[in-house]
Amino acid sequence: MLEGRVAVITGAARGQGAADALLLARAGAAVVMTDLLEDQGNDLRREIGGGSLFVRHDVSKVEDWNVVVEAALGAFGRIDILVNNAGIHRSSPLLEESPEDFQRVWSVNLLGPFLGIRAVSAPMKECGGGSIINISSTAGASGFAGHASYGSSKWGLRGLSKTAAVELGPFGIRVNTILPGAINTSMMTPVSSGQEDRFASLPLGRHGEPDEIARVVLFLASDASSYITGAEIAVDGGALINGATALSRNSNIHPLR
Repeated sequence: MLEGRVAVITGAARGQGAADALLLARAGAAVVMTDLLEDQGNDLRREIGGGSLFVRHDVSKVEDWNVVVEAALGAFGRIDILVNNAGIHRSSPLLEESPEDFQRVWSVNLLGPFLGIRAVSAPMKECGGGSIINISSTAGASGFAGHASYGSSKWGLRGLSKTAAVELGPFGIRVNTILPGAINTSMMTPVSSGQEDRFASLPLGRHGEPDEIARVVLFLASDASSYITGAEIAVDGGALINGATALSRNSNIHPLR
């Protein structure tokens, strides 16, 4: 499905990014995995084996993006897919949020994807096109108390994706956004005793698993989605139906992937 293509996946050492890397590799892509978690990233590289590469990477730094692109081109000669998955979460009341913490979240969640789009655009143009997949959140489609920095960064990522889709479309580069809901990764608040039914208010009545996001990533990375750009796909068990009504009924559900 993705034979001969090269994917760069940020935040790939664990959780959602690792699931993306494993599935795209199984689909035939060479995968360049980036993260700050070197030990876990290299463990995943060894698990995938040939056709994979791990690069230590701070997505908020231009120079680190240059290193990633050079490594990908040096190892595989091209870049066809970018999954902007890296993200950090912070929860704090708006009036208690410091400018420094607010900016730190934005530097990873929004500046990082912006830098990534800029960094891979030239190699993708040389290949005749490509697919950029930005991972937003249900917090980027509705307002949630305590999520000023995280939510606004994910709202901003949606806007960035729309602009990039318009500007890069003439070069054959598609840009789409996934909005995960409550996905079973380290970002999700653990289910404690007595909270087993905390997802019952969702239409599907459960949280999601990383593979359920990864399958959508694979779809958007592949030619199966060749006429889709600027789209937003919620993978949230129905949380955003009727303006996030299902989420708002249950304060124990956090809009995190």
